[in-house]
Amino acid sequence: MTAETETHVRLATLRLLYRVVADLNATRDLRDTLQAVADGVVSGLGFGAAAVNLVRADGDLEVAAVAGSEDLAAAMAGQIGPRTDWERLLDSAERWGPLRFLNHRQGPADPGRVPSWVPDIPISDHPDAWHPYDALLAPLTTPEGDLVGVLSVDLPVDGRRPGPWRCEVLGMFAAQAAIAVDNARLRSEMVRALARLEDEQHALRASEESFRHAFEYAPSGMVMTGVRGHDRGRLLRANDALCRMLGYPAPVLRRLGLAAVVHQDDRDLLAGHLGGSAPVEGCTELRLARSDGTYRWVSLRTSHVGDGDGNPRFLLTHVEDVEDRRLREQALVHQASHDPLTGLPNGRELRARLDATFTRAPQLADLPAHLATVEVGTAAAVAGDGKGLALLFCDLDGFKRINDEYGHHIGDVVLVEVARRLTAAVREGDTVARLGGDEFVVLADGIGRDEAHDLAVRLRRALSVPIRAEGETVPLDGASFGIAWADSTMTPDDLLRVADERMYRQKRGRERAQRRAG
Repeated sequence: MTAETETHVRLATLRLLYRVVADLNATRDLRDTLQAVADGVVSGLGFGAAAVNLVRADGDLEVAAVAGSEDLAAAMAGQIGPRTDWERLLDSAERWGPLRFLNHRQGPADPGRVPSWVPDIPISDHPDAWHPYDALLAPLTTPEGDLVGVLSVDLPVDGRRPGPWRCEVLGMFAAQAAIAVDNARLRSEMVRALARLEDEQHALRASEESFRHAFEYAPSGMVMTGVRGHDRGRLLRANDALCRMLGYPAPVLRRLGLAAVVHQDDRDLLAGHLGGSAPVEGCTELRLARSDGTYRWVSLRTSHVGDGDGNPRFLLTHVEDVEDRRLREQALVHQASHDPLTGLPNGRELRARLDATFTRAPQLADLPAHLATVEVGTAAAVAGDGKGLALLFCDLDGFKRINDEYGHHIGDVVLVEVARRLTAAVREGDTVARLGGDEFVVLADGIGRDEAHDLAVRLRRALSVPIRAEGETVPLDGASFGIAWADSTMTPDDLLRVADERMYRQKRGRERAQRRAG
């Protein structure tokens, strides 16, 4: 699989994960949430069977939802396994990050009284083939470390043990599933408490105490917002979990309100979510300021709470910390769009930036309707004195000699240093990308002819100094540059192609000059 193909696969998997998590967060009650967890594994994560074992009030685990196999449903649905047997089984399994793998090569594990299922599939000789006695488990643990269940997956659709990428995606899904299950269970408890408030007027005091207890000691942040009179839009109460999350004492947070600590770019999101007394459906993710000045991403889910006569009393909002998930998502997006060796934008990201520049650059139409290129050290240049979009294609001279003489590990060090020098030499706002091998591209917008020439000279000089790598002094043979200018007749592919051709023309000229000199 090529790097570009792998990038497409990872992006496609990430999109599936987003859709599955969105479906998971759209559920309202515990039963639907559990089934959404099992269905999400089968529909979006590449497994043919899944079962959710939910921790019951007595501590034992019950198979509460299954998906993907009628045989699995018939064998396990509703079965109960003791907590002690589950803990022993998880402790005996191999640790794959947050996952647990039961390897058939170690002999079939003794599940004790844990519900188990062996699929009827052929046994393959392939070393990575999935075996009927293999099992992959994902403990569903809240951010506070409480076990709410165990997700069991089976029958990988490709018949192979899942690799690191699929395991990472499954681990991310399991983390979100644990939060969703815990929140659904909390919502169910809150709904029951509210129902008691409406149906049992004679027990109003006891019911409100129960609600207060659930509110104050909820593991996730919770706030109550007024909807009546002068309390409309005012933060009435915030629980301890939210105060710890944001670092404010409760009186200070009540005085400030969420509107004062929301990121300025997210104010409209908060206003739309809490702007009325009618029930608010769905989730909203935004950033809230901590007392130390940093921001954290949170997910808001709000419900309307009424009195016994159906009149609105307040809005109840769950505030869930999703900062870690956001950071993981950003890291995955960065991996898909950047070169893993140098950290520079890759070819896919360069093309996206080129497309965006062409789309928002009407000034291209004012340039002469022809392509003009320049070579470092020559007088050829784009006609006219205006500024425009230039693309500099750079190829290191003699890089194969470095790999052959010093080894590929030294070659990698050289490429990292070349990337650093190029990045340090360009203007602020310019893009330096690596296409692969020893090929780099600089995208410079709003640049004039002389500036582009000076930039190319500056880049070449930056690459003329030998590089120290693991005690070795590695001389560079220089670099060849081809510069292309954009005009109204061009496409991004034209710009890349012409700069590439120009670079190779210069490289051949330099090689001929070196042979004559030799």
